[in-house]
Amino acid sequence: MARLLLIEDDLTIRTPLIRALRERGHAVAAASTAMSGLRDALDDRPDLVVLDLGLPDLDGRELLRMLRAVSSVPVIVATARDDETEIVRMLDAGADDYLVKPFTAAQLDARARAVLRRSAGDPGATALVVGGLRVDPRSRQVSLDGVPVELTPREFDLLHHLAARPGQVVTKRELLTEVWRIPYGGADKTVDVHLSWLRRKLGESAQEPRYLHTVRGVGVRLDAPGTGR
Repeated sequence: MARLLLIEDDLTIRTPLIRALRERGHAVAAASTAMSGLRDALDDRPDLVVLDLGLPDLDGRELLRMLRAVSSVPVIVATARDDETEIVRMLDAGADDYLVKPFTAAQLDARARAVLRRSAGDPGATALVVGGLRVDPRSRQVSLDGVPVELTPREFDLLHHLAARPGQVVTKRELLTEVWRIPYGGADKTVDVHLSWLRRKLGESAQEPRYLHTVRGVGVRLDAPGTGR
């Protein structure tokens, strides 16, 4: 049973969702404003937060930023805004997934279970080692030549996806679909931005790559240094 916090001001949406999620075995608390939701998230430490963006006292985007500054709790954004650029902003700001209204309780339940599985990691999974790079999906920690590397959740997911496929060229389409959970389209520039951030943290650049090699017009490949590719 997961403990969910639903931050939603619309009573006609909040009430049936709470009832349906409880029927599916979750413990559900609810808040109708951004500030009360932030307080509940910090005090009660839920397993997952479902965040509406259109809150009366503060835009949900600002609440997400505030929450991410103090907590790593998984967040699903619930929004009526279906613009892809807006969705990418939410994911880059720290959301783990999103649902576009209207959606059913069954859809939310499925997304919640998937996010919780990803955030918990596979208990049987082993660390991925590529050269001096070590990526541990259980602890979500990364080290390079024995030195810890601090990554954002999205940077970790991107690196883990590539490290699980060493030597393979992974397309932007696959990365957007599997890491960002959004369709391929005009948002593909976000992959380039995150790869740039990741390279910087790994001490390399696109011009002088060690691990992350761009294959022009195709995608990116992660290789150990000195593999001769």
